[in-house]
Amino acid sequence: MSAPLIDGAAALGGSLAAAVLLGVGFGFALERAGLGSARKLVGQFYGRDLTVLKVMFSALLVAMLGVFWLARFGVLELGSVYLPDTWIWPQLVGALLFGAGLISAGLCPGTACVAAATGRLDGLVVVLGIFVGMLVTGLLLPWFSTFFVSTPRAAWTLPQALDLPYGVVVAAIVLLALVAFVVAELVERRCRQCA
Repeated sequence: MSAPLIDGAAALGGSLAAAVLLGVGFGFALERAGLGSARKLVGQFYGRDLTVLKVMFSALLVAMLGVFWLARFGVLELGSVYLPDTWIWPQLVGALLFGAGLISAGLCPGTACVAAATGRLDGLVVVLGIFVGMLVTGLLLPWFSTFFVSTPRAAWTLPQALDLPYGVVVAAIVLLALVAFVVAELVERRCRQCA
């Protein structure tokens, strides 16, 4: 029998407190990894510094394994975890826009917040750009609302898309991550030797 982590009157307060603590912890980890620097993030695209791959893959693994094992031990009810719906074309376009912004700014929203919090001007500019982009999108939403809700699909997970058991997908992603970490080290070592 499974139960939610937080139940009853403390649910909202506990959830907000957990979100703040996790956000501060993740921001601290990003800064300690040097990801508040656009130069470090851009190094990813040139193969000079694959810290982004290592840190983000590590974060993904911690979250994925945490949810997997909490569910296995009956601490977390997977059915009570909110999964947003999938909108195939709008999310693909959004991913392309996100990628273009990351390449042009050298920062993503999370690392931009870290950069701004540590006093970097480029981070502050990107954070302001994010807010302006959200405002403009909100104002223009009625004009492209039909596209915004096109190609709907219910919450769609990787195990569903691959038609594989949850545990098999988790194991495959862990294996993929281990291979990616080894390849990243080899690429960085080779790049250092070429420099």
